[in-house]
Amino acid sequence: MASLIFSAKEKRSALNNKLLLLRVLLLLKTANEMKYSRDIMSGMVVFLVALPLCLGIAMASGAPPFAGIIAGIIGGLVVGAISGSPISVSGPAAGLTSIVMAGIESLPSYEVFLVAVFLSGLFQIVFGLVKGGFFAGFFPSSVIHGMMAAIGAILILKQIPHALGYDKDPEGDESFLQLDGENTLSELIKMLDYIDPTATFICALGIIVLVLWGNKKISNHPILGFIPGPLLVVGLGILINEIIKMNAPESAIAGDHMVQLPLLKNPSEITKEFRYPDFANALNNSQIWLLAFTIAIVASIESLLSLEASDRLDPLNRISPPNRELIAQGAGNTISGLIGGLPVTAVIVRSSANATAGARTKVSAIAHGLFLLLSVLFLAKYMNLIPKSALAAVLLTIGYKLTSISTFQKMRSHGKAQFRPFLITFLAILFTNLLIGIFIGLLVGLYFVLKSNSRHAIHLAHHGDNYLLTFNKDVSFLNKPVIREKLDEVPDGSKLIIDGTKARFIDHDVLEELELFKQKAKSKFIQVELKNMRSI
Repeated sequence: MASLIFSAKEKRSALNNKLLLLRVLLLLKTANEMKYSRDIMSGMVVFLVALPLCLGIAMASGAPPFAGIIAGIIGGLVVGAISGSPISVSGPAAGLTSIVMAGIESLPSYEVFLVAVFLSGLFQIVFGLVKGGFFAGFFPSSVIHGMMAAIGAILILKQIPHALGYDKDPEGDESFLQLDGENTLSELIKMLDYIDPTATFICALGIIVLVLWGNKKISNHPILGFIPGPLLVVGLGILINEIIKMNAPESAIAGDHMVQLPLLKNPSEITKEFRYPDFANALNNSQIWLLAFTIAIVASIESLLSLEASDRLDPLNRISPPNRELIAQGAGNTISGLIGGLPVTAVIVRSSANATAGARTKVSAIAHGLFLLLSVLFLAKYMNLIPKSALAAVLLTIGYKLTSISTFQKMRSHGKAQFRPFLITFLAILFTNLLIGIFIGLLVGLYFVLKSNSRHAIHLAHHGDNYLLTFNKDVSFLNKPVIREKLDEVPDGSKLIIDGTKARFIDHDVLEELELFKQKAKSKFIQVELKNMRSI
């Protein structure tokens, strides 16, 4: 009789499990049919990427850990709502780490530093209102591609130690010289003495899952295709570590190897984590205003660069309004400064994760901010079960997509004028930091643009001893080196015609240069004729 009762219970339990599975599948199918389901799930993926980076950047900046979370939440909810970009995602930026750290260390208190963050937001709003976003049009595409490839390479190099269980350097530290006294390359050598088998296994399994999830058979599956690969990787990481913890606790990973989100006893305690700006001791300090302006300039440049890069990742090829982006970033920084957060910018790592996950609208950026908020309020205990090696698997795949070999091959096929600034930008960011590398890249890119423009603006042709120097477009003082080079090619005893018909504007410096050449030409028996130019 007892066996019959037990058998009936088993059948009832199996039936209940089948019903539960059917309900879950139905729920997933219903969610898949929602208008913004793709964006919400993309937001979940970005949230998983952003969570450790928010904490890591706060640690690397010398700020309270919660400051990074606040900045991440504001980057999603505030900047995401105001921005006109469908793909870009904002949050605390590694590119500002050195500036933030120096500011915190040099000022009397963190509350005084928050005044600089608040003021930087006001500066950015002004930049947007006066249409300062036009500056984005001057970024060479080679520099943008170099920045994306460099960030991808940095992600790979920085995440390899986390993947193997060596977590001394904080997540989000993108500088070549690290806080733990090592550099990006020496860290790879040092980690060999601290490899953790469990962390390595979790990461390796995660990469395999992500590769499989990139297969069209899975991505197009009505059920499996809706489950984000990164979410599955994180779930498997938690499950594997918990099973190991129950059966072989000495082999489980814990402590620094896990996400460490601050725990709140209840949701209302979040206000205790807020820090408020000390205006009374800051507004009359010139150092605060200089720091605020520096943050505003650097954050604006990084945001505009990331915006340009995000537009290139958008499968629908939409163009985001740069002035609106500056206003959105400014609004985010004013609010972040008012409640204790770090400065925010548009961030290419989050944006790339967003695009890869299939986002189509800015709902994903807003959703990622909402997930960050909910995790702090209600889920911190469960978030702290996530192994960093599982998240490393996600970031490694993102890094590979940003810096694949095909990217280098494509840029090389565009010629030296494109490949050289691309490569220099890549190496400069890789071996310094994002801020220094971007400025080096912009300077190099500007040099090659000017060099190319100068050479195309001036053309020298000849037939026998008759030479023709043509200005194909407007010429300025920047063209003087090329003009001198071309004039030096004219041999003694020749006849030279300098034709300015196609140039609507000729700089006074250029006219002086031509006058000087005319005087020297007499001693070389060169006949010079000026055609369609202003009188010299």
